Parts: sequence; structure tokens; C-alpha cells
Amino acid sequence: MTAQLEYPDIQDSDALLSVQGLWKVFGPKAQRVPHRPELAGLDRADLYAKTGCTAAVRDLSFDVAPGEVFVVMGLSGSGKSTLVRCLTRLIEPTAGRLVFEGEDLRAADEKRLRALRRSKFSMVFQHFGLLPHRKVIDNVSYGLEIRGESKPDRRRRAQEVIDLVGLAGNEHLYPEQLSGGMQQRVGLARALANDPDVLLFDEPFSALDPLIRREMQTEVVRLHREVGKTMVFITHDLSEALKLGDRILLMRDGAAVQLGTGDELVGAPADDYVREFVRDVQRADVLTLRWIARRPRDGEPLDGPELGPDVLVREATRLVLEADRPVKVVSNGTLLGVIGDEEILAVVADN
Repeated sequence: MTAQLEYPDIQDSDALLSVQGLWKVFGPKAQRVPHRPELAGLDRADLYAKTGCTAAVRDLSFDVAPGEVFVVMGLSGSGKSTLVRCLTRLIEPTAGRLVFEGEDLRAADEKRLRALRRSKFSMVFQHFGLLPHRKVIDNVSYGLEIRGESKPDRRRRAQEVIDLVGLAGNEHLYPEQLSGGMQQRVGLARALANDPDVLLFDEPFSALDPLIRREMQTEVVRLHREVGKTMVFITHDLSEALKLGDRILLMRDGAAVQLGTGDELVGAPADDYVREFVRDVQRADVLTLRWIARRPRDGEPLDGPELGPDVLVREATRLVLEADRPVKVVSNGTLLGVIGDEEILAVVADN
């Protein structure tokens, strides 16, 4: 691995947030690591042995589109939580560029950063960080109070997002009177109250029990559908990543292993690490028909039912197995391929 120190012009990019060659190195003389190829190419153990430094984020580049749910996934120590804090410079990057709406965030001074964090970004943490002496409505409106908005305006906005996240009727309770799931809803409402452009989630549901966790995942899906916010979501849970993410960045030892949609990670893993990571996934619930369609055989009838390429294998199984001829996979009037019992059963049986 070598340091990436020259970046393309992104003025015409459609990305809301662009990360280019981002490094975060902890340790003495950290700045030298990204700039010296003989150090940048060392693995974690060798880098530490040679320099006393640890590269928590290594040469990461990706774009986040407006309205996208971008999931960063990895095991403990992969660098994902450091990355999300680098995005708003809560942790100062060592090298690379952060560009938000065309603005170089690394060039922003402290006053500008505070303004951006108050108006453009909101963060939801694993530990709720609620103020115990404040009622729900006052916790939710806290950011608006810091921003200097009038009490009537912040109460009105707080009530709107309290209703949105399903907390109506709990406005005047204190955090200690709420369950873990309800406390996290307060944290989510507080993040939404500022009407940010980007919501940053750092493993927000990992401390919740499985049932409440699934409920909160569904809540995020619903909220995204209703308000359309851009989201960067950090998790170590593959099922959570597949449920929430439009695209998923899988990290290992601070570096990117693979970036793609959920079906791309499952259907075309980049290496053995990704392959092992997705080994237990129910492939029929993730793969779409585009992954298993084949060319029609000579003389094969092409008058069977039609399905789109983005239909999940699970959703197509009954139709394919009940059809007396291959099912056509068609996109915008173009035949992409056909699917029969053999293709469907190969995926279903693999589960």
C-alpha cells in the first residue's frame, strides 16, 4: 500500500460528502506515515514496531451521495468509529481531504466547524448522552437552544420530531423513566431536531437487546423513507448493514476491503476475508435476479413470465418454481437472461 497524496478535482462531483485519501495515524511524528511509502505500506504490527504509530484509518477514499444510507462495517479495531469522528474533525485527520458540499472541511477554522456541526451534521452515539436532569422535550431541543433559537420555536420543532420518532406522550418524562429503546429514540429525535443534512450514527443500537435493536433498525428505515436524510451508519453487525445500507464499506485494520451494495458483497466478495464475513448470510434474501440470470439455451421458450433484475431471489422463488418455462429477467424492455428451477434452487439450497 502506498500513500495517496494527489486528489482529483471534484468540483463537478454529485457527492454530498467526499473522502479522499484519508489517514488517521496515532503516535509520534504521525505525519510522516502517509507521506513515506515505505511506512504507509507496512501492516499494523510492523508499523507499530518500526515507528510506535498506529494507523487507525488508512488511505480511505469514497463518496456519499445525497440521500444515501452509507454503512461502514467492520469488527472491533477496524477503524470505523475513528473514521466517523474524522468526518467532522472531532478527531483530526492526519492526511487526506474531506469535502462537504464543495467545501474543504480540513481548511475550516474552529468557528466554521462549530457552525457546521450545529447546522449540517448531527451524531447519534451508542451511549445516548442524554441530560438526566432534563425532560425529553428539553433534551430534544437542546441543540436548538445552543443555536440560540427562541423557546417557542425550539419547543415547536422538538414536538415535531418527538411525534416523528414515536415518542408522543413522553415529552415530560425524564431519561431514567424510559427504556433503552425509548432513550435511543430521544437521541434520534435530538439529532433530527437541528434538521441536519447528514446524520452520523456510531453503532447506536449495539447496547440494545435484539428485539429493540430490530425495532430501531426498522425505525431508521422508516425515517429515511419519510425525511430522506443522508446517513452514515457505523456498525459491526452484517445483518444490520444489509438491512440499512444502500452501499456498504467493509473495513479491516483501518483500510477498505470492499465497497459495494449488499448484494455485491454477498454475490461477488472481493477476497477470502469478505467471503468469510458473508458466509452465513441467507443469500436468497440478499441476492437479486441479476446475479443468477443466465443466457437462454438454444430453442428455449422465451414467452414465460417477466421479472425485473432487482427482484430478490426469495421473492421470485415461488413464481419460478411454479412456472412451466423459464422466467425472463427484463430491464427497460431488454432481456438480460432467464431463470429456471436450477438457478433458483442453487441459491436456496446454498442457505
